[in-house]
Amino acid sequence: QVQLVESGGGLVQPGGSLRLSCAASGRLYSIKDMAWYRQAPGKQRELVATITSGGSTNYADSVKGRFTISRDNAKNTVYLQMNSLNPEDTAVYYCNAEIIGGVVVTRRDYWGQGTQVTVSS
Repeated sequence: QVQLVESGGGLVQPGGSLRLSCAASGRLYSIKDMAWYRQAPGKQRELVATITSGGSTNYADSVKGRFTISRDNAKNTVYLQMNSLNPEDTAVYYCNAEIIGGVVVTRRDYWGQGTQVTVSS
């Protein structure tokens, strides 16, 4: 099996920072693109940032200059450093990865369980 496990969410004041982590585990052969999505209450899930296996990144306009996505391929982990947080960043954040792996080897998207980020004073 393949799993993505997120950590690092919580409650932070406006202007504060948080760092999310997402580790892939299980029978892994290759991890391609990795990404972070978020879903606020009553809204659709939206893409926050992506990173390729080679390290190229893209960001939603709403987080450019404040969030940084990175990955450690040796640890099969992707990170999201979030700075200058504001209440509009409040959401459940989900990790996503395109992985070749599994007991029966396939290439597919996997999702983490989500981690809550709340920005409030």
